[in-house]
Amino acid sequence: MAVATGARRRVPGRFQSVGSAKLREALVGYAFVAVPLAFFLLFFIFPIGYAVYISFYNWGILGKISYLGLDNYRNLWHDHLFWTWPPRRGTAIWNTLYYTAFVVPAQMALGLALALAVNAKIRGKTFFRAAYYFPSLTSSAAVTAIAIYILNSGGLLNSALGWIEGHPVHTPWFGQSSTALESIMGLNVWTTSGTMMLFYLATLQSIPTDVYEAAAIDGTSRWRTFWKITFPLLKPGHFFVGVLSVIGCLKIFDQAFIVSGGKGGPAYSTETAVLFLYQTAIADIQWGYAAAVGIVLFVIIFLFTLAQRLLFGKAEIGY
Repeated sequence: MAVATGARRRVPGRFQSVGSAKLREALVGYAFVAVPLAFFLLFFIFPIGYAVYISFYNWGILGKISYLGLDNYRNLWHDHLFWTWPPRRGTAIWNTLYYTAFVVPAQMALGLALALAVNAKIRGKTFFRAAYYFPSLTSSAAVTAIAIYILNSGGLLNSALGWIEGHPVHTPWFGQSSTALESIMGLNVWTTSGTMMLFYLATLQSIPTDVYEAAAIDGTSRWRTFWKITFPLLKPGHFFVGVLSVIGCLKIFDQAFIVSGGKGGPAYSTETAVLFLYQTAIADIQWGYAAAVGIVLFVIIFLFTLAQRLLFGKAEIGY
């Protein structure tokens, strides 16, 4: 009886030690998570909440001057440099949406084409993967500075076009409103397609090979195999690349700033939403109004991301 009683007394201690070990393990895990979580709250969540707060004030260098309520948002709704209806070029929102509408599908199509090319059984595909991805590693400011030299009225592009057409060409691609934003579009499609290629390549390599073997046995053509097998199975890649591309396009700033000298010219053809925010906050020192611009842009990006989530389907993308 004494032995049995002693055994029964030792059992709770054993469970208590197991429970304390699990508690220590959980505390260690939370300790590791606490540091990045604190940075996330401090540098991401807090600035968003603070921007919402100051967007209701006439906020300047010395802090809040007066409470405005929704006046910043009302003024932004009627600001014809930010947006106008019916849509027209030369306003920040419509320039940004026009840029996004053309660059996103071009980036995705070129990235997918490059991924299909380097995923095939070709010689030197490692070299081509690195070569296609290299422009994405280069600083956008450096790429834009070189593009300004190439695309000016006496640059290499006009020299090549003049040689092809047989007469001198002096088109200032970044210097006229009809071609400035389109030139930035072409530049960004080229520089970012390598990144999209990597994401598509990772998705391509996750597709099981047995589906292609079955298609080969059935005698399915390559084109039909792509449209009926590869393209549908790339839906996770489409979702990720699409969201990344849309967010990047809606936040375009550096190329438009460098090309226009921060003015959004010529004739506001390169005025984008983030450039408008920069001008409002830095040049005009209207931080409350700039915060309202940032909140509106945040809502637009969130709605685009939500629409893509619904488009591709939550159950089908595997996330």
